[in-house]
Amino acid sequence: MSGKLNFQTVSLREVPLPRSTDAVDQQRFVVLIVDDEKVIADTLAAILTHSGYVAVAAYDGESALEQARVTAPQMLITDVCMPGMGGIELAVAIRGSYPDCKILLFSGQMATVDLLTASRNAGYDFAAISKPIHPTELLAQVSQFLHPRKTDRAEATEAGVRQWREERSA
Repeated sequence: MSGKLNFQTVSLREVPLPRSTDAVDQQRFVVLIVDDEKVIADTLAAILTHSGYVAVAAYDGESALEQARVTAPQMLITDVCMPGMGGIELAVAIRGSYPDCKILLFSGQMATVDLLTASRNAGYDFAAISKPIHPTELLAQVSQFLHPRKTDRAEATEAGVRQWREERSA
């Protein structure tokens, strides 16, 4: 378990509801939340469920893998430092079984930096957020991962076409 952290208390009524056009899309996204501190996993699941996602909480790496076998997640949010299977080990296992699953590591400990560096050196580049996080920021992060801006995709496509034309004319 991690050390004591001071979390801002936010009423579930303050958590943004999905826009009506987003609700249908979000229902397709299963988000698996894993934290050995049950209150954190359950709270994050409640926030995401309230905002229109299908959120499933697990409290350790092994049960998270079992849950993923039952319902394939489109996103994994996991604490990094947990007893037994740590979050990075879990993320690697999930990525191996579900290559398109978005991974977001969640930690309140400074030791996470070393673990992230080690995972990057092993060829994994996972995103990380710090505990505590405000629900609005959490939802923004999840949305950014699961709903990339269409303009980003359009700009990338346009840049790719420009590069292809330049290479062809050279």
